[in-house]
Amino acid sequence: MLRAGPSRLIRGVAGATLHTTRPTPIRATRGPQLASRLCTESLARPRPAPPILPGFRPDPIASRAHARAAFHASKGHGKDKEVDSPLAREKLQPTPETVSTTSTTTRVFEPVDDKKDPQMMASIMSDVQTIKETFSLSDVPRQAYFIGLAGVLPYLATSLSTVYCAWEINHATSTGFGYLMSAQSAELLLQILEPLQVGYGAVILSFLGAIHWGLEWAGYGGSQGYRRYAIGVFAPAVAWPTILLPVEYALITQFVAFTFLYRVDTKATSSGWCPPWYGIYRFVLTFIVGTSIVVSLIGRGEIAERMGRLPSPAQRIREFQEAGAQPLEEGEEGRTQALEKEE
Repeated sequence: MLRAGPSRLIRGVAGATLHTTRPTPIRATRGPQLASRLCTESLARPRPAPPILPGFRPDPIASRAHARAAFHASKGHGKDKEVDSPLAREKLQPTPETVSTTSTTTRVFEPVDDKKDPQMMASIMSDVQTIKETFSLSDVPRQAYFIGLAGVLPYLATSLSTVYCAWEINHATSTGFGYLMSAQSAELLLQILEPLQVGYGAVILSFLGAIHWGLEWAGYGGSQGYRRYAIGVFAPAVAWPTILLPVEYALITQFVAFTFLYRVDTKATSSGWCPPWYGIYRFVLTFIVGTSIVVSLIGRGEIAERMGRLPSPAQRIREFQEAGAQPLEEGEEGRTQALEKEE
C-alpha cells in the first residue's frame, strides 16, 4: 500500500500538469500583419473617379457593365450569369435627337469655339502672338526698320520681274505672241535684270560685313580684334566673285552666304557683340532676301529648256573681247596690205 500510494500521487500530479499546461502558440511578427493590413486597406480604399469631359454623355449599359466588372474584380470571382443575362437580352435604344449632321464633324472653315478645347486655342493664339511680335520688330529703331525694309525692295522687284519675264516667254512660246511684250523683249529684259540682282546681292553682303567693322570701331561689346574684323572681310570676299559666275550658281552662292552670315550675326548678338534686337532684325531681312532668291531660281528654271543658260558676265566679256579683236585684226591686215602696195 505504501508503494502504491506514492505512485498514484505522482501519476495524479503529472496528469494535472498535462491537463493544465498547454503549448504556447507561436505569434507571428508584426511585419506580415502590418503588410497584409496595408494591402487590405489599399484594396478597400475607394479610388478616385476619372474626370468627365464637358458634353460627354456616358452610356448607361456600358457604365453598369464597367461597375459590375469592377465589383467582381474586387471580390475575386468571375462573371455573374444572373446579372449578365438580363443585360445580354437588353436591346439598345436609339437616340436620334442627339445625332445630327454636324454633331461628330467640323467643317474646315467653321469657327472653333474656345470653350471646346481651351488648351489647343491657347497654344494657337500663343504661336500667332509670337509670329506677330517677331515680324513687328518693336525693339528695332524706326530708322533702321524703314531703311532695312527699303533695302530689300530691289530684291523683291528683280525677283518678281524675273518671274514675269519667264511667264511672258512661256506664253509667247505656247501662243505665238506675248501679253505685254514679245518673247525677245522679255529675254532681253531678263538678261538685264539677272546681273542687277546678283550685283545688288554682292553689295548687300559687303554692307552686312562692314557693320561689324563699325561696331568694332565703336567699341560695342568690347574690343574683339581680328575675330570681328574677319567677319567684315569674309562677306565681300565671297560676294563679289559671284558676279562672274552664271546666274544660277551666283544666286545659290549668295543664298548660302546670306544664311551663313545670318548665323554669324545671331551668334554675335548672343555674345553681346551686337544690339539685342539685331538678331531678329537680321532674321526678317534674310527671310525676305532668301525668298526672293528662291523665287528667281524658280522663274529661271521655268524657261531653262527654252532659252538655255544665259551667258555669265565673264563669258560676255570674253565675247566682247573676241568681237572687238576681229575688227582690229582686219584693220591691221588692211594697213599692212596698203603699205606693201606703196612699196
